[in-house]
Amino acid sequence: MKPKMQVGIWIRVSTEDQAQGESPEHHEERARAYAKFNNWEIVTVYHLEAVSGKSVMEHPEAKRMLREVRSGAIQGLIFSKLARLARNTIELLKFSDIFQECGASLVSLQESIDTSTPAGRLFYTVIAAMAQWEREEISSRVAASVPIRAELGKPLGGAAPFGYTWKGKELQINPTEAPIRKQMYDLFLLHRRLHVVANELNKLGHRTRNGSKFTHTTIERLLRDPMAKGFRRANYTKSRGEKKHWDLKPESEWVITPCPAIVTEEVWAQCNEIIEGRVSKRTKAPRKSVHLFSGTLMCGCGGKMYVPSRVSKYVCQDCKQTHISTEDIEEIYFEQLRGFLLSKDELPTFIARTEAAMEAAQIGFESANSEKVKVREQMDGIIKLHSLGQIPTDRFKEYYAPLDEQFRQLGNTVERHAAELDYLKVQMLNGDHILSNAEDLYDRWPKMSKEEKRQTVEELTRSIVIDGEDITITFSYAPPLLENTPTAERNLMDSYWPLT
Repeated sequence: MKPKMQVGIWIRVSTEDQAQGESPEHHEERARAYAKFNNWEIVTVYHLEAVSGKSVMEHPEAKRMLREVRSGAIQGLIFSKLARLARNTIELLKFSDIFQECGASLVSLQESIDTSTPAGRLFYTVIAAMAQWEREEISSRVAASVPIRAELGKPLGGAAPFGYTWKGKELQINPTEAPIRKQMYDLFLLHRRLHVVANELNKLGHRTRNGSKFTHTTIERLLRDPMAKGFRRANYTKSRGEKKHWDLKPESEWVITPCPAIVTEEVWAQCNEIIEGRVSKRTKAPRKSVHLFSGTLMCGCGGKMYVPSRVSKYVCQDCKQTHISTEDIEEIYFEQLRGFLLSKDELPTFIARTEAAMEAAQIGFESANSEKVKVREQMDGIIKLHSLGQIPTDRFKEYYAPLDEQFRQLGNTVERHAAELDYLKVQMLNGDHILSNAEDLYDRWPKMSKEEKRQTVEELTRSIVIDGEDITITFSYAPPLLENTPTAERNLMDSYWPLT
């Protein structure tokens, strides 16, 4: 049986929010009710009461949450609305990037966003695209000024490379570091090993500018830099993004300006010829998996299933006992799509029933909430009468306790209706998204390429678990309000393949 998704609850209510009646308890109960509807397991609650949303990523609770997302301790985070997660757009997008990298879900109840669903992922894709466009606009304006400043020999930001220093706007030799950088070339021509050069420099007591020991990667970077032979490069790299590697731009875009040399062009060329010869012998990175269900197909024992080389079966990497042919699992999955996807004829029924359920939940919510307000007024009246001495202390509980119990019961009812509304809103959004993007998927499947099929599996499927003689296919969305909806959990072993 597939384990429950483990989630955390994010509670951030500022002092101003609390003054307006938004209690942390209210937000927590609403989140717990939504998790119960989805059969998720709540493992932790992150409390940031009375904390401003201007900047939260450095808060201890936020750091704890991100650690647990990265470690896999939680696979999702529930919060009442996006403004409760963070008011800073940059931080909000950073949270989204981290969760996407870790394969975790963000669930905003008020906006009906659940990134464990296709529609939720679509929303964040749009948000990310808008943010990317804004970043690229800023980047293009900055990039336009770089070649001009480089050709004028002006600083482009950042410290001068090792061996050099900026004196005002002029690049000059650093008398302390330049001899060490020259020694790197001499040692490399002698030993022809980057590790050996790093070790030799460290034994001599030399260190990098920040006090660290030299490494082979630092040595290679400095040996390759043509600045040492008197050619300063600028506008030659492009960032892939924050904390990622840089790519070289076409040489036609580089800006080369003269600068003081530390070694001759002949020495620089000899060292780089050796490095290039060694790089060409390095092994290439392995190919990405092309199998449709890699990362999605799991064994009942908890192990991941993969396709070994020269074998056309998925095999459990842990128990080695469960296996299924690649053709059979695709045929099973293909047949399940027919029951999963909404048709155009079914959509009006689905929408009508969902709207009716939402209306009933809204009526129940408003009724219970109105009754809750009345009971609260009665409780306040009891307290006032007691403070005036009209209700003796020994009888206060007799009057107050029944109202307090009713108030808490009504609170639970309000939260249950609110969670039901949240759930139905997400389902409505998902139903429309699934239909608009995949209504003809069943007909198109046989004609799709492997890459298209794999993207579809990743988009629509939460997991596929083979446990004994049962195959359980859990889609990211299934219409809950249509009668006779086919189950995605069936015993399919006997009709497709044996466990031998």
